[in-house]
Amino acid sequence: MKYNVYQPSLTGNEKKYVNECLESTWISSKGRFIKEFEKKFANYIGVKHGTAVCNGTVALHLAGAALGLGNGDEIIVPSFTYIASANPFLQLGCKIVFCDSLKDTWQMDPKDIKAKITSATRAIVVVHLYGHPCDMDKILKIARDNNIFVIEDCAEAIGSEYKGKKAGSFGDISCFSFFGNKTITCGEGGMVMCNNDDLHERVEHMKGQGVVNWKEYWHDIAAFNYRMTNIQAAIGLAQLEQIDKFLKQKHQIAQWYQEKISTLPLEIHKESSDVYHSYWMISVLTQDNQTRNALREYLKNNGIETRPLFPCIHQMPIYNRRFLSLSVAENISARGLNLPSYPGLEEQDIDHICSQIARFYAK
Repeated sequence: MKYNVYQPSLTGNEKKYVNECLESTWISSKGRFIKEFEKKFANYIGVKHGTAVCNGTVALHLAGAALGLGNGDEIIVPSFTYIASANPFLQLGCKIVFCDSLKDTWQMDPKDIKAKITSATRAIVVVHLYGHPCDMDKILKIARDNNIFVIEDCAEAIGSEYKGKKAGSFGDISCFSFFGNKTITCGEGGMVMCNNDDLHERVEHMKGQGVVNWKEYWHDIAAFNYRMTNIQAAIGLAQLEQIDKFLKQKHQIAQWYQEKISTLPLEIHKESSDVYHSYWMISVLTQDNQTRNALREYLKNNGIETRPLFPCIHQMPIYNRRFLSLSVAENISARGLNLPSYPGLEEQDIDHICSQIARFYAK
């Protein structure tokens, strides 16, 4: 049997709702599922407004544009994350300033954020990496003290909580992804969320070609076509109906991994105090980069797919025009990998995966 690192669970009302779209012919950017998905997802996260878009990357781009971010604005982003956390702001003309990570939670380091603040800083992009929330109290205080925006990138943190509040309910604006490997999926899709009425109106206006509501086919700004389809929203709504089940399964899978690799020289990404870790991906650290690569190759040869942890963005060609050392982020990135962690895995599956890891270390 082959174990993928991730695969969606589509056992709810997905087919039923998609068939309703097909039968009604509402398959594009209008139809009942879009507004229903936006409303119910906003209620789930605990914010006032949700705007469905076509993917998580454009959600970040739209959020930055709606906040008015652009040329010369400095945006603080963790380097240890997927590159989509930075690229949309670079495309808006912003200067990306990278910060380091914390050793224990792997999340962005508030002390380093504070050290990177200048008079040109306009926003902090808070990435709740692999489903573990950032230290929002410290980050929000830094933002308030310096009068800068907080943008939450919650692509990997659907259902995660910090001190009893959902990730995505803290910032000025937050963004989610519903790609096929996310906790709930639309196949492709995203959401921009906020509590401010005026900001929400800007997001809505910008996502749909900047058309005005008082004259047909009349556009007053050069905007975007970032709309979600009714079919995508139908899948997303069916997935949202199962979110509690998915999160419970992921926590169980994480517990099994923790129990079964506890005697091996691996460090699992655990849940810290005051948070609820949604365990988007089960992630572990090996001793060093060479061991990580050898373990991945061994598991691949035995039918178990893995992924390396994200490379640090500041080391990639488009961003490494000057030397920058972020020692914690670089160390974690080089040593870590993601293990199979999708809903539907049973204890015997985790037994098999962990027994193969144990055999690697017994060689």
